[in-house]
Amino acid sequence: MDGHVNDPNGPRIRIRNLDSNSIDFVLSNTHLSVANSLRRTMIAEVPTMAIDLVEFHDNTSMLVDEYLAHRLGMVPLTSHTVDEFKLTRDCTCTDYCKECSVEFNLHVKCTEEGTRTVYSTELISSNKDVSPVTEGPDDKGIILLKLRKGQEINIHCIAKKGVAKEHAKWSPCAAVGFEYDPHNNLRHLDYWFEKSVKDEWPLSKNAEEEMENDPDAPFDFKAEPTTFYFNVETVGSLKPQSLVYMATRVLQEKLGGLQLALDEDQNPESNAMDDAEPWV
Repeated sequence: MDGHVNDPNGPRIRIRNLDSNSIDFVLSNTHLSVANSLRRTMIAEVPTMAIDLVEFHDNTSMLVDEYLAHRLGMVPLTSHTVDEFKLTRDCTCTDYCKECSVEFNLHVKCTEEGTRTVYSTELISSNKDVSPVTEGPDDKGIILLKLRKGQEINIHCIAKKGVAKEHAKWSPCAAVGFEYDPHNNLRHLDYWFEKSVKDEWPLSKNAEEEMENDPDAPFDFKAEPTTFYFNVETVGSLKPQSLVYMATRVLQEKLGGLQLALDEDQNPESNAMDDAEPWV
């Protein structure tokens, strides 16, 4: 799949592989700074839902409250409707409400001999669109803890919208593979080796996309990379294609805010007129 928007000379994306949790694509006709900004945005600035507050009513398990709260926070939640929620700082409520958060309840008691395993799918959500991520209808989810006979866990959780630059639990990415110039034609890498670079540093599959320069040819000091290879794996909270789209949207919003700030700085007189009090 290959696509560009309006400008044929602008950035292009070619999707090489796409499945439920990962996307492999090639970004070309752009600058290294743009490609790296996209990578960083996917990791740290695409919003998702995650458990942020945990209220313990009863916990007689072997895990202390703080440890269990941390485990709950790292459980990925489906976030396809994350745009419908407000950030806590943008909401007018005093604590939490349905416009900025989702409530979860978990109440399990082991009444039989042996061990009772508690899974993330046993978290009861107040919103059907936000729930623990699973691999299918038969998947029980992530193991939260194990209880022995007589032990009980009763908690109330609040999931909120956030981004990973505030805490890693909001990151939609499990990993982001990023590479350019697989043959090292630009000499941006200085390999450490004992005998042979080619034997000790095998080429990736991306090397099939480009030609290796003639080692005897003159080196071009002005050459810059224009093709970048991404392999993005999500945690399941967002679809891979949605993650890339949302990351580009976040970048556009940031650039739009920068452009407005520059316009205001270059036109201080018009801004002063706008801020002046109206005639009475």
